[in-house]
Order: sequence, then C-alpha cells, then structure tokens
Amino acid sequence: MAKNNYIRFDWAIKRLLRNKADYTVLEGFLSVLLNDGMKIKNIKESESNKASADDKFNIVDILVENSRGELMIIEIQNTHQSDYFLRMLYGVSKVISEHIAEGDKYHHVRKVYHISIIYFTLGGDDYVYWGGNEFRGLHTGSPLVLTDKEKEYLTQRGWSEVQTPKDLHPEYCLLCAEDFDKVAKNSLDEWMHYLKNTEIPDSFTAPGLPEARMQLRQDNLSEQERIDYRYYLKRNRYENDTIESTLEDGIRIGRAEGKEIGRAEGEAIGLEKGEAIGLEKGEAIGLEKEKISTIYRMSAKDKSIEDISDATDLPAHQIQKILNSLKQ
Repeated sequence: MAKNNYIRFDWAIKRLLRNKADYTVLEGFLSVLLNDGMKIKNIKESESNKASADDKFNIVDILVENSRGELMIIEIQNTHQSDYFLRMLYGVSKVISEHIAEGDKYHHVRKVYHISIIYFTLGGDDYVYWGGNEFRGLHTGSPLVLTDKEKEYLTQRGWSEVQTPKDLHPEYCLLCAEDFDKVAKNSLDEWMHYLKNTEIPDSFTAPGLPEARMQLRQDNLSEQERIDYRYYLKRNRYENDTIESTLEDGIRIGRAEGKEIGRAEGEAIGLEKGEAIGLEKGEAIGLEKEKISTIYRMSAKDKSIEDISDATDLPAHQIQKILNSLKQ
C-alpha cells in the first residue's frame, strides 16, 4: 500500500480512534509501550479533545482510562516548546487533582502515565526516554521499597503489584519520532516507524498495527473527513513553515544587528584609540615646542649651553643642533 495512503496518528487519535470499536489500535500501542496487556475502559473528555476547525494544531492529547483505573495522557507535540517539560508536569498534576474529590483519602489518587509523541529533537542520543520518581539511598544507592504493611494496605484499596514508591507516582515516556532512524527490530520500533513515516509495511506485526493497517487508511475516510484531514495537514505545514521562517528571519536580523553593533563599537574603539594616540603625540609635540622656546629665550640672554642643558634636560649636542637650525 502506498505510504501516503495512511493517516497520521495524531489526527487519527483525535478524530477516529476514540470510538469504542476502534480501541484495538490504541490498546495495541499502549500494550507495546507499557509491556503489558492493555484494555481501555474509556477515553475521557477534555478541553483539548475539541474537534472544531479552529483547534490548536500544535497539541493533540487524549486521556485514556484503562481497566485498572490507571490514567494515560497521550500527547503529541509537533513543534518545539521551551517549557514543554513544565507543561508535562502541570498536565499530570492537573489530571491527578481532577480525579480525586476534596476530602478523599490519598489512596484514591490514580496512577498516571504521560506519553509524549514529539516531532522535534530533544538533543539526546536516544529516541525513547522513560522517567519516574525513584527514591534511592544517598549512601547505599539502593532503591527504597514499600513495607509489607504498606503493600497490604494499598492492595486492599485497589492498588495491585506495587513494590516501590515509583509504582505509585506518575511516569513519563517521551517518543522522539524525528530521532528514529533505525531499522525496526521490535514492536516498539515498528510503532516508531509508523509515527515518523505514516507508513505500515506489510511485514509489521506489532500489536495494534494490523488493525491500524486496516482502519487508518485515507480511502476509508468520508468525503468530509478527507477535507478535514487535508486541511489539518495544510495547517500543520503552514505552522511549521511559519515557525521556521520566523526563526530564519530572527537569525538574519540578529546577524545584521550584530554587524551594525560591531561596526559602531569598532568605530568607537577606533576613535578612543585615535584620541589616545593623538593626545600622546600632541603632548610630545607640546613638550618639544616648550623646550625649543626655552632654548631660544635663554640663548637670547646669552646663557651658556650648559645652563640651557640643565634647564631643559637635553644634551649639549642636541641644544647646539637646535640653535644652529634657528640661525638658518
């Protein structure tokens, strides 16, 4: 099947994959990512799930609840944002606070995963990053684990298979699609290939991709969906081109201003140096004129060469040379 016949994943999860009949694609993706069989209970509504034509195309996210009550934020970021990691933290904190009622016991806090699919380079040396909150001994380096009493308490209240505080705290996954340049060797690589290239080769068998191969085809879209999808791609390209052009303009303006500043500073430095050199030479010339005047006045009063030398700190032969030039 032609590469460009498939639908981008970010558009698909916002417009198509939120129907219960299509959960298999997302379940496969999350099962590969979390290395765990995943069943979606529902996809929750949020402000960012709006499907209007004036959506912000830069950010796509959905909130998934699985059969264990865990929450998964799936977010796609198409362009670089300097405070992206802070926004991740805010997003997770907001989800946690929204899913516990005021006055509830803390065991009602949900486990949250924040999954980011990003289309800009982070600057690292990998294309998948995973992070969480792990406590380690300052002196021993060993991880802190829950006591048997804590495990029993949490298990009785719906938490299962928890061993460490990390199992309770939020976890973050970054999938850097643009940095994937490998041959797909496993299920996660196959998904990365699709996320980057919008292509699903016939040989790919990762969970969710066989279903995606059938469901996420442009020729399955209605006429209105095709119009919406083409508009999405066009708008996305426009925003990326605008950002790139703005960056290039900024660099060009910055260079021009830098040259102008450099030229102005160079002229100022040159003027300052010129003034210093001129002052130095002027002082030397002034001093020389003053001494010549002294020699002339003392000579007119018939002072000896020795007296003039004492008065001007000049050697006798130089004074005689000056006197000879004055007589010419």
